Amino acid sequence: MMADIAALERDIRNWDSINDHRTGTEGDSRTSEWLADEILAAGFEPSIDAFVFPRWVLNDCSIEAEGTRLEGVPLFDGGTTAASGIEAPLHDLAANDGIGVGPLSPATLGNFDEVRRSDRVGVVAIAAMDASVPGLALQNAPRFVDPFGPPVLQIATEHGTWMEEAVAARSNAKLTVAVERRTSIASNVQARIPGRDRDLPPLVVMTPKSAWWTCTAERSGGIAIWLAALRHFADNQPGRDVIFTANTGHELGHTGLEHFLSRDRALGAGAHAWFHLGANFITEGGSFRLQVSDHEMESIADQALTAAGETPAFRLGPGKQPGGEAHNIYDLNGRYISFIGSNPYFHHPDDRWPTTIDLDKAARLTDAGLGIASALAR
Repeated sequence: MMADIAALERDIRNWDSINDHRTGTEGDSRTSEWLADEILAAGFEPSIDAFVFPRWVLNDCSIEAEGTRLEGVPLFDGGTTAASGIEAPLHDLAANDGIGVGPLSPATLGNFDEVRRSDRVGVVAIAAMDASVPGLALQNAPRFVDPFGPPVLQIATEHGTWMEEAVAARSNAKLTVAVERRTSIASNVQARIPGRDRDLPPLVVMTPKSAWWTCTAERSGGIAIWLAALRHFADNQPGRDVIFTANTGHELGHTGLEHFLSRDRALGAGAHAWFHLGANFITEGGSFRLQVSDHEMESIADQALTAAGETPAFRLGPGKQPGGEAHNIYDLNGRYISFIGSNPYFHHPDDRWPTTIDLDKAARLTDAGLGIASALAR
């Protein structure tokens, strides 16, 4: 099997043309409609599974000190303030007092969660996913449905020096995280491809369809392989049913996948396997990581990857908790193969076509993905 390069690029460009993929937004709805149209064009019946979602609408989210006001984005699973904000002195995160200020990145996330369980009235986080990329790269909100701790405002890295100076001066500050919770509609997109033997447990091919910004290298690789596999089965009937699901809510506690599983929790362990097409694996300058539930899944993945000329830079083997939505399947004792990767522009507004995309890698991993989906669907 060879990837259709023209279709691959078109799918990535189509994703990139929707500027905002946040859960419950117009971009979320447009993405669902686009994917449903692609399912229909492949000859299958799409299902847009819409559900009520409590979207955060940001009003005043800022920090003011020494006559300067900086805007930011809150952690979506933390606290909020009234419109009047809160006033307190700025302190380093090491001091359990006032408004704490410090770095927030994957490397500091564990310590940061401890900070959020402290007595601070608020936190200003200088947020970055990669120290080499300045700007504002947001953290996900795994506790979106069960928020905890003080209000946390994420600000761009270029303000880090100014914040450090304000902390050193013990400046008084006003922190405002005023958020409106507005009822909106979020949606997953699904299709079920009938197999030759419908009594066999199905294969589930899943990918997230939401993100903080456009997040093209983060998300479009999964979407592109998902669509390529769907089109492949239009011409090659699978041996068993294949369920395709593209889920919203990735950045907010995997709420879309949890909604999907709420309809049939037994599918977690009851499916023949899950093929999780996660984040970042087609990124220019990034690395590809393979995650598997067991040695049989690993063997299937390795055969397809070898045939496609691609080798994982990292792998997470059986018995270890995987990242992304594969985590949910692991918790349900399901079997899975999972693609994820790294991205210097992870959760960053500048993750856009064509700058962050390695199209050659995308083609190789699409070839591998088609091989894996075909093998799992037999």
